[in-house]
Amino acid sequence: MPLSPSETRSLLAKLSHFPKRALGQNFLVDGNIVRKSLELAQVTHGDQVIEVGPGLGTLTLALLEAGAEVWAIERDATLFHYLQTTLAPRFPDTLHLFEGDALEQPLSGYTSPTVPSAAKIVANLPYAISTPWMDAVLSSTLPARLVLMLQKEAAERYAAAPGTKSFGAISIFLQSAYEIGLGHAVSSTCFHPRPDIDSFLLHLVRKPEPFLFPKDTKALIRGIFQQRRKQIGSLLRGRLPDGGRRWLETLAQAGIGAQARPEDIPVPCWRHLVQPAA
Repeated sequence: MPLSPSETRSLLAKLSHFPKRALGQNFLVDGNIVRKSLELAQVTHGDQVIEVGPGLGTLTLALLEAGAEVWAIERDATLFHYLQTTLAPRFPDTLHLFEGDALEQPLSGYTSPTVPSAAKIVANLPYAISTPWMDAVLSSTLPARLVLMLQKEAAERYAAAPGTKSFGAISIFLQSAYEIGLGHAVSSTCFHPRPDIDSFLLHLVRKPEPFLFPKDTKALIRGIFQQRRKQIGSLLRGRLPDGGRRWLETLAQAGIGAQARPEDIPVPCWRHLVQPAA
């Protein structure tokens, strides 16, 4: 069972540690959510699991007790030392704990004889890094399954459908590689300290044939969505050598005119924006 709010406060006081808002330190204190995370990720004995920001180790311990081999990265020196002296000695063969920045090591220092695509990510993700971290993961070898605790607004952006205000570049990148599985709403009361907003447990399953956008195309799409209310035809002028003519022809075949706005263009159409190799 995870620590209760009072037990969490007591432990933090013992460590002389004050939760840092900048690092998204809201500690999970609800056992049902811990169990739901493992259930959605289908964690079984022998699984290789990547965790980001283990904090006080609530989720980490549950993963280890389920028989998973865990790679976890913690940026906060106090919390890293706490885990290193309490949890690591209990699981010397299955816990690989690193001190560092998840944006620099998005797969938490994962090393294995198998490939990262065999691993899963289960994490209570620090809200401040969620989108850049996700973008880094989508630039790597894709893990098989992700179950992420996210700010509700971030989860809505990731899962947004075309034609909605939340639909944007990260929606396209993520949905080209992953299917959105059944998720779970999470109240702010499940954390200490209690965040100002609710969260969402997002469940992602890698597609049989995931598509990864090259770096230059990702930059192009981000630039387009910075002016999302403009028509796509005018947005492409000056951005592509042919003014976007080839892509506009592809859109026209799908029944989408040059007057469409970026947020109205379905995810599969954006793949055709990738320029063929010279």
